Amino acid sequence: MVDLINMPQNKNCIGTLIYALQELSLKAERMSQEDRFICFGMVEKEKKMERLQQQMEFIAEVDKLKQIQRQSYLTDGIRKENDAEHSWHLAMMAVFLSEYAKEQVDVLHVISMVLIHDLVEIDAGDTYAYDTEGNKSKREREEKAAERIFHLLPEDQAEKLWELWEEFEENETPEANFANALDRIQPILLNHKSDGKAWEEHQVQLSQILGRNANIEKGAPKLWEYAMESLIKPNIGKAIIDK
Repeated sequence: MVDLINMPQNKNCIGTLIYALQELSLKAERMSQEDRFICFGMVEKEKKMERLQQQMEFIAEVDKLKQIQRQSYLTDGIRKENDAEHSWHLAMMAVFLSEYAKEQVDVLHVISMVLIHDLVEIDAGDTYAYDTEGNKSKREREEKAAERIFHLLPEDQAEKLWELWEEFEENETPEANFANALDRIQPILLNHKSDGKAWEEHQVQLSQILGRNANIEKGAPKLWEYAMESLIKPNIGKAIIDK
């Protein structure tokens, strides 16, 4: 039988064929690796774009805070403020009044807290401080709102936002104490500057104001002293019912 493989004229051809097949195999492997890198890059890019899209959707959603009306009037008494204006005002107060905090505070942390503390009101609405019935369901409504609004963000940011909101609500840390003090004294200031217009509209009594706002002392004793002497007492018997 003739051995075709070992014939001198065929050995070179077979060797060339084997070499060619090996080269093709290596090229295919290299192409496969490149494809994997390309696919991985595309996936990472998509993830980043998806994250940015979520963040932008959240930013657009919280614009609705400008539509949530509060009960306090602006200092000129012409119209009532909205939640976005309220949050901005608290952030300004945090910057310039931090020296009056009972304990040393991280000002940036306080600013972050006051900027987000009312985001839940986009769904839950503003609950007036002296609305007894409304305050009974406030927590339930706000938790439901937080679940929806916060989770528009990527999961890691949603968790941080929830923690920051809960910190404000629980009012236990020095930053939360100070943030809550600002949240309470700001409406008192606006009421005083607008001649007690909102207090008068709602027939607010002195006992209600003291009951709600004495907690200012927990975060900023000097601010509570100022509020009592300069903002509340001058309005007793006028806009504030002395009961």
